[in-house]
Amino acid sequence: MNHPTILTPHITAKVHGQGEMSMVTEDLKAKAEVCYGDETCREKFMLLLTEIGLPIGLLRVQDIEECGYVRDIGFVWLKHKEKRQCYRFDKLVICYDTMVTAYVEHNKIKNLTGVKAKEFLIWINLTEIYVDNTPAAGSITFKTPVGLSKSFPLSLFTSIMNKEQVKEVEIMQRR
Repeated sequence: MNHPTILTPHITAKVHGQGEMSMVTEDLKAKAEVCYGDETCREKFMLLLTEIGLPIGLLRVQDIEECGYVRDIGFVWLKHKEKRQCYRFDKLVICYDTMVTAYVEHNKIKNLTGVKAKEFLIWINLTEIYVDNTPAAGSITFKTPVGLSKSFPLSLFTSIMNKEQVKEVEIMQRR
């Protein structure tokens, strides 16, 4: 079965079944700020999240091999070793594929690929994450490709996961 190829100015993406998988091309990498290694990537990505007004607790992926940011178009990617990593945020479980891509802007991540959430035993692709920073709201919202969304208190995502929490999630994954 041939998949249609979608061409954008800097990215070639192929549609695969339920979602769109963006590929990071050499042309795109040449225009990006690229970092390698878990510690450096984690530091750079947390700075980016802070810069665009999103909580640093969104970054739960371990063993990041590579990350990149094309500032001109707001395109970011994270590549890590594990095939799938799942993390619990209160009652929400989020899993990351080995490659996560998105476009970022102030208080928003859009065109997100490689991230799924589990709701009522069903895995749902997430395509957008945005923050409402008004004092009355203080929430973060996750949106699906079909337009469904769910908001959570921003406080669930304001801290970085420590090693014990990572081990707890790893145990949960084995069950």
